[in-house]
Amino acid sequence: MYRKVEDFVEDWTVSAAGTLKVIKAITNDKLDQAIEEGHSTLGWLAWHLVGAAGAYGHFAGVQIPAPGRNDPAPTDVAEIVQAYEKVADAFKAEAAKLTDDMLLEEVTGFVGPTVRGKLLRGLIDHQTHHRGQMTVLLRQAGLTVPGIMGPTKEMQ
Repeated sequence: MYRKVEDFVEDWTVSAAGTLKVIKAITNDKLDQAIEEGHSTLGWLAWHLVGAAGAYGHFAGVQIPAPGRNDPAPTDVAEIVQAYEKVADAFKAEAAKLTDDMLLEEVTGFVGPTVRGKLLRGLIDHQTHHRGQMTVLLRQAGLTVPGIMGPTKEMQ
């Protein structure tokens, strides 16, 4: 849970940069890569992170320009990258409007009342979870896995 806005912004900046590296590693011909048929694809996961950021922003009471739940995922990675960059920048700008005291306020979350600072921690945890799935799919697709929290096997 975050109690200081500057701590959230610092963590978000690092997390978003890592996620952006992973999204940029996807190629258009591999957007449909899934662990097996019927499971989440690279394209779906990347687009989900864009949309989910908007939902987290809504619950946190900040304005994040994100697609709606039923908006189709783009078929061009560049469009996903551009949308994610807008979301990442918006979170930094909108977080600057929050105060530390606001992080302790109760807001409505995905499953009911929660503290805003806890919701924002969940945003980063959610992103990290799906980013991990995406790195596995990148490797499965034969694409280069970028270093996020240290070097990858390919970098050693």
